[in-house]
Amino acid sequence: MKVAVIGGGWAGIAAAVELTAGGATTTLYEAGRVLGGRARAINIDARTLDNGQHILLGAYRDTLALMRQVGADPESAFDRRPLQVVDPGAFRLALPRWPAPLNVAWGLLAAEGVGWREKLSTAWWMQRIKARRFRLPRELSVAEWLDAAGQTGALRRHLWEPLCLAALNIPAERASAQVFANVLRDSLGSARREDTDLLLPSVDLGQLLPEPATGWLAANGATLRLGHRVANLAPLPHGIAVDGEIHDSAIVATAPQHAGQLWPALAAGFAYEPIVTVYVQFAATTGLAFPLRKQSGNYGQWVVDRGRGLLACVLSGHGAWEALGEAELVAALVAELALPTPPTWHKVICERRATFACRPNLTRPDHRTPDPRILRAGDYTWAEYPATLEGAVRSGRRAAHAVLGNDYNPAS
Repeated sequence: MKVAVIGGGWAGIAAAVELTAGGATTTLYEAGRVLGGRARAINIDARTLDNGQHILLGAYRDTLALMRQVGADPESAFDRRPLQVVDPGAFRLALPRWPAPLNVAWGLLAAEGVGWREKLSTAWWMQRIKARRFRLPRELSVAEWLDAAGQTGALRRHLWEPLCLAALNIPAERASAQVFANVLRDSLGSARREDTDLLLPSVDLGQLLPEPATGWLAANGATLRLGHRVANLAPLPHGIAVDGEIHDSAIVATAPQHAGQLWPALAAGFAYEPIVTVYVQFAATTGLAFPLRKQSGNYGQWVVDRGRGLLACVLSGHGAWEALGEAELVAALVAELALPTPPTWHKVICERRATFACRPNLTRPDHRTPDPRILRAGDYTWAEYPATLEGAVRSGRRAAHAVLGNDYNPAS
């Protein structure tokens, strides 16, 4: 079986690896010079950086399994730590290394900056959510869901709304409550303690998956067409033509706005949300007490310590920051960091269409198309999750299994 995979992001990588492992003759087309898509390493000012700061969770089971399959080592590639949400002087929640669900229960009860009445009310609310298997009776926004649950205090400001913005890349007022509930189900609500862990990359994104996958695919007989932007996808009676080359099947793993340009039946209309990563270099001895810190200024949301004085400030979704010029934004974030020494370098990386806007009642396609020989993959097709690396990987694996005629089950 000859199969084309169009798009070399994490969904396309997952599909190509799964197809190749399943015995298909796989050709992976990628417009860029390297694999990785929106999660790859880039070289700027003689530095290797990520094209956007990513944080993974222990719940990313398929992603971790894929890394191991292509020869990457998650144990050395990540700084794995129990979840902490820290807003200096205002809030702190830290999960212990206890079995689930005791770790979350203790973290909630020991949280600083929250009154006991609110803690107990939240504990009961979470128990009710678990009893309903995290299924909401109707679709609504995260803000409406929190309002209905009486979640209007410190935990909303310092935990639920920031987690929603980080996970769904859209403010709680516009975010899908059901998708956010799915995220909570597989992280804080999981029966596995390790699913709640933060996985902070200790290497660049290229080393996490794209580079090992490139070597694995080449070594296992796949054809890589890097620097090849596919211009034509045509279903024919005797196969699928990809820029004139005939394949038995094709998986389109591009961003949704590009998929419809290849074949009109793949068109899917989405609104999009941006992500900005502002890298700021301080003295090499500068560091955070915990490598992830919440910011509560006018602009900053999260800051990640990348080591040796390099901090990555992350701004998700549309917001007030868009009214600032680059220099103004950097100055505002540095002021909010309030570190004792001035920065020596900075770089702003903005992805205007970083994710689809994960709103309530959003219609999302799955892997199937009108032609059973053409399938979709991409985070937007994995309806359980927002735009995440795990959703992308799962979607790619699912599409590959469909081509191979196998059932797909997420990694356990």
